[in-house]
Amino acid sequence: MTEFRRQIKDPEKESRIFLFRGRLLLFFVVLLMLVLLGRMAYLQVFQYDLYTLRSERNRTSVEAIPPTRGLIYDRQGRLLADNLPSHSLTLTRELTDDVKLVVARICMLLELDAACQEALTERSFQRRRPFEPALLVDQLTEEQIARIAVNRHLLPGVDISAQLLRNYPGGEALSHALGYVGRISEEDMRTLDRRAYSGTHYLGKTGVERFYENQLHGQVGYRKVETNARGRVIKIVESELPIPGQDLELYLDAELQQKVYALLEGRRAAVVAIEPKTGGILSLVSSPGYDPNVFIGMLDSSEFNKLRRDPNLPLFDRASRGQYSPGSTIKPMLGVAALENGVVTRDYELQDTGYFQLPNDDRLYRNWKRSGHGLVDLARAIAVSNNTFFYNLAYNLGIDEMSSFMRRFGFGEDTALDVNNARTGLMPSREWKKATQKQPWFPGETLSTGIGQGYWLTTPLQLATATAVLANQGEWVQPRFLANKETKTESLAKKIVNKKNIQLKDTENWKYVFDAMADVMHGYEGTARFSGRGAQYRIAGKTGTSQVYSLSQEKNTTKTDLPEHLRDHAVFIGFAPVENPQIALAIVVENAGGGSTVAAPLARKILDFYLTPERLAGKESNRAP
Repeated sequence: MTEFRRQIKDPEKESRIFLFRGRLLLFFVVLLMLVLLGRMAYLQVFQYDLYTLRSERNRTSVEAIPPTRGLIYDRQGRLLADNLPSHSLTLTRELTDDVKLVVARICMLLELDAACQEALTERSFQRRRPFEPALLVDQLTEEQIARIAVNRHLLPGVDISAQLLRNYPGGEALSHALGYVGRISEEDMRTLDRRAYSGTHYLGKTGVERFYENQLHGQVGYRKVETNARGRVIKIVESELPIPGQDLELYLDAELQQKVYALLEGRRAAVVAIEPKTGGILSLVSSPGYDPNVFIGMLDSSEFNKLRRDPNLPLFDRASRGQYSPGSTIKPMLGVAALENGVVTRDYELQDTGYFQLPNDDRLYRNWKRSGHGLVDLARAIAVSNNTFFYNLAYNLGIDEMSSFMRRFGFGEDTALDVNNARTGLMPSREWKKATQKQPWFPGETLSTGIGQGYWLTTPLQLATATAVLANQGEWVQPRFLANKETKTESLAKKIVNKKNIQLKDTENWKYVFDAMADVMHGYEGTARFSGRGAQYRIAGKTGTSQVYSLSQEKNTTKTDLPEHLRDHAVFIGFAPVENPQIALAIVVENAGGGSTVAAPLARKILDFYLTPERLAGKESNRAP
């Protein structure tokens, strides 16, 4: 029995096996210890400098400090664009393994829809510098901040930061003049200096905000911080403070801007007012406008599409980009051209029978008054807006001289110093038609140009500019928003237009045309005489009608039978007081008919509001709070 047990269990053999295995294990443990010690020696001795640097970089990091955007003021020191504190949600994608999951949790916590989730995911992947946070949501409420804070453990890489966001107290009235700031898009990132915009999430998109972006933005600062294992800042090692953006003072009058916008009552229209002596733009209104503040926060796609698809085009700047036929508003300038070139004199008279006819042509170019105005000189032709006189004037002046002289008033080019993306309009000429249409210029086209119709297109800004040059008796002062004389920019240098003053052989011709324009407002035959009644100052004005759709002379259709969008635009230009012009303006009201019935009364209300007793006395009004 004992022998049998020895055959089943052999203690000596088991002891030898155990001893072998123990020695083998010890060998491996010693070997691993030697490898570990060797690795430690390699890292500590041979790689000391490298890992010291890496350790320092893990412990410290450089963060960008965005500059405070410059403020914008009007001529009286009223704040037009300021900065308000706000809390924003950012995501550093290098600190999270699953960006989409984190974004989904954020949307669930903030109760955002699927469209917003897609937008936030796209923003998180916008190209940025490494470890630079991407802005996801701004203007967080206290409740939203609390929800994020409670669930912070589920949101790696997410942080809540305080920043200043742009605010526009003037709202819609100033939307097209100031423009707005918006989020930096992927497309913007391709052209921006990323170093200059580190930590910045917004930049100017349109208007003054866009043109003076470099001045308003300022210079970014930096700080070197020490962080703990969780990435929290525990110490600021060193810092370089940012340089705030430059504050801008504009020629704009905020009260005038608000008044004009209110008077337009949401109609499709544009008004531009300029101070002739300085070229300062007092008001630039395009109606309807939009609230620029909505572009700063999370603009809902449906809200943006509503703005974009609105048939009244609230996003379109009619004042600087809308192009219209100037109509009869250019007759005073053409009168100056005719007097200067000797085509007519101040004593010249024409018998108006109601139409003008070219030699060897059966077509009748009719006056707006079918029976005619009888004996007409230049002054009366301007006052009653006689087309026949100006058909004859244009025929004798010729398209070449007409086009050349009217360009001296700024037609056909963008002459404003700092209006962003203003259009050039079109001053037609023989060369232009040959180059664009491969056709010769016809005499009948000269007649149409002579009453501001045909190919001629101008913006309200150009009309106001020409009116200011006229009020200055030919002296050129380039229109501008900016009143800060010390501001120097590359953009300004590119837009400086060196126009020569219009010097007439007989300076009395200026006064002659001014008196004719005053008769438009105050004369017994003037087309806007009802709008000029009771004024405590003399107004020089000219009404006009910008033709949209040409009615056949043979048809009985009247303009009131047309759909609204085919009806003529009402146009007006003017300046006041005649003896010492302090404001020159241009008005276009779309599809409103004649300038005398709609635009001229509007101009009178604007002038009455602006020309306070203080200004009429030559003093600056003190309306600012």
